[in-house]
Order: sequence, then structure tokens, then C-alpha cells
Amino acid sequence: MKYEDELKKSMKFLGEQENTIFVGQQTAYKGNALYNTLEYVPQEKRIEFPVAEEFQTGFCTGLSLENYVPISFYPRMDFIILSLNQMINHLDKFEVMTNGRYKPKQIIRTAVGSLQPLNGGVQHTQNYSSELKSMTTNIDVVFLEEAEQIFNSFVDAYNSSKSTILVEYGDFYKIK
Repeated sequence: MKYEDELKKSMKFLGEQENTIFVGQQTAYKGNALYNTLEYVPQEKRIEFPVAEEFQTGFCTGLSLENYVPISFYPRMDFIILSLNQMINHLDKFEVMTNGRYKPKQIIRTAVGSLQPLNGGVQHTQNYSSELKSMTTNIDVVFLEEAEQIFNSFVDAYNSSKSTILVEYGDFYKIK
């Protein structure tokens, strides 16, 4: 299967799970390539969110404390930077801060912006994966470089007890 088809298959799987909810920009309304991967996810499982990355991460942490598994969308990795306070200081450290009493979990989708057919510029195409990996201790960072690894990576993220950031590559949606 192709890269984008594997993402659709993965989102279908997650959408079929009773405790999942999809949160972010362009989850309910068209606007980016990530939206197209939600073809098989029911609308009632989607929460369209404003451009408020830090709030979104905190909101999803709260959802996870109520036994949901939020799938949180950040269409460009460049803007996940705005969520780092909540991601690094709260989501990643929550288990330690509560002496193991609470262990929130999110599945975080982000993408390195495409360079082709239109280069979005340096503010939309950076890859901060290694920096995220170095700042977190309780969040896995997974690079989705090949179509064959996508579905199993999302299944693993769902079944994991940890949060997972899955890094997609916009240039691969149509060419791999």
C-alpha cells in the first residue's frame, strides 16, 4: 500500500476504538493533507480545534485522564513548538509529578511540511524530531519514513502505556 493509504487504514483502526477521539486543526473541516487521512473516521469522533497548540495539548491531557485516547493533530511540526510547555512540562512529566498515580497518554500526529510541489518555506518544513526525542523521557517519537511501518506504528501507539509522537513526511503522501 501507499503511504497515504496506510495512514487512512491506521486512522480507520483508531476510529473504530471506543475510547478514541480526534482533536486538532482540520479534523472536521478540509484544509490540509492530514484531514484527507480521516476518510473513515466518524465525524462524531472529531473535535475541530482553533490554532491554540498549547491549549490543545493540555486539553488532550485532560481527555486522557478521563480514559480517552486522544489523537492530537499538529499539521506542521514547526507549530508543535507552541505546545512544548504542556508537552514537556506536563504530559511527559505527569506520571512522575503524581508519583505514578496518573499516566496520561496521547497519540500525537505531526508532519514535516512538504517541499514539493510547493515549498512552504523554512517556517513550515522543519524537522524537530531529534529535539523532541531529546527533551522527553516518557513520550516515544516515531519516524514514519516507510509506508510499511505506518499501520503497526499506530497500533503500537494505541496499545502502549506511553504517549507517542508519530512524525509523518508531507512529501511522502503522494510519492511513496
